[in-house]
Amino acid sequence: MTSENLAVLATLIKQQRKTLLAQWRQQVRKLPSAQGLDTPTLNDHIPDLLDELAAALIVQARQGVGELCNDSSPRIHGLQRLNVSFELEEVVAEYNILRGCLHDLADQNGVILQGEPFHILNRVFDRAIGLALSTYTAQQAMDVQERRQEYLAFVAHDLRTPLSAISTAGRVLEMMLPQQVMNDPDLVQLLKALNRNVKHLENLIGKVIEENTHLQTETGIRLERREFDLWPVVESIILDFRPLVEETGTKLLNRVPDETVVFADAGLIRRILQNLIANAIRYTPGGTIEIGAERLETCPGIANCWVADNGSGIPAEQLSQVFDKGATDPENEEGEGLGLAIVKAFIEAHQGTVSVDSKVGVGTTFRFSLPDRTNPTTTGA
Repeated sequence: MTSENLAVLATLIKQQRKTLLAQWRQQVRKLPSAQGLDTPTLNDHIPDLLDELAAALIVQARQGVGELCNDSSPRIHGLQRLNVSFELEEVVAEYNILRGCLHDLADQNGVILQGEPFHILNRVFDRAIGLALSTYTAQQAMDVQERRQEYLAFVAHDLRTPLSAISTAGRVLEMMLPQQVMNDPDLVQLLKALNRNVKHLENLIGKVIEENTHLQTETGIRLERREFDLWPVVESIILDFRPLVEETGTKLLNRVPDETVVFADAGLIRRILQNLIANAIRYTPGGTIEIGAERLETCPGIANCWVADNGSGIPAEQLSQVFDKGATDPENEEGEGLGLAIVKAFIEAHQGTVSVDSKVGVGTTFRFSLPDRTNPTTTGA
């Protein structure tokens, strides 16, 4: 009698599949998270579950039906329900509603679900619930962890920019104060304490950001875009290069307007500028290098930045290759090397563009564009 009951139930499931699903949907739509879902989204893998159950009841009724149903579909269903904002209790409820619909179907057709048929049916649904919930909770935990990492990175980057400005201001203050003032031991001690603690905070923030950058985007470069003032970043880089340019007699000029705010990864923009300025210093001994930026009136969502020098310039036949990996200056074994290829990669990761204009004996200008949050793409630098 057990086998006959299972075979009859399997046939009923196949014949009444549409009716079963309609009854199930009618009850599930009473759940808060299900009310706004369309039919395909609400159904998800439930039709497949009914098909699998019917096939398993017919083929292997007495050999552990629970193990014969596809494990992957409940797992996928758990992820789908998380994505459409179902609560855990609602996932359990929808499976139990379907279980109840099957019991009603059996009762209406005189099929007695007792003993082995009852246990088989429950094993199928209990297993499906377990798989769906385990996947749901695992993904939910991963999402929470990712949000925490993103928030930590957000805070770290937001702290780094004003901290850099404080560090730069302290270094400028040291250079501007008269020598007699700097001979005051108390003032010297205060400035040293300021610099020491700023450096300590910079190192701590750097460790947080470095750990976070192990995650990669599709391009292989993880961007942490934030709005920040560009002027203090440029001023800080100029101060870093001061010992080098003092030896060569090169002038570094910060032409970035005070109010310039860009939406970008501050760490990568710093590396871009460091590479471009270092390259300019190499070819501009005793000359002048300007770092500037502007907003285009014709395209207000884009910031145009440049590093311009009046150095030796780049021969015309080399201009098309300066951003290639391994490209070098035949007359300088250090050349552009990998630095300009990295510059190009970082700028393109921001969906910006980079270009170079140069004339031998006149100088070189590198320009790059930075789209902001309101203009995610750009058409030129």
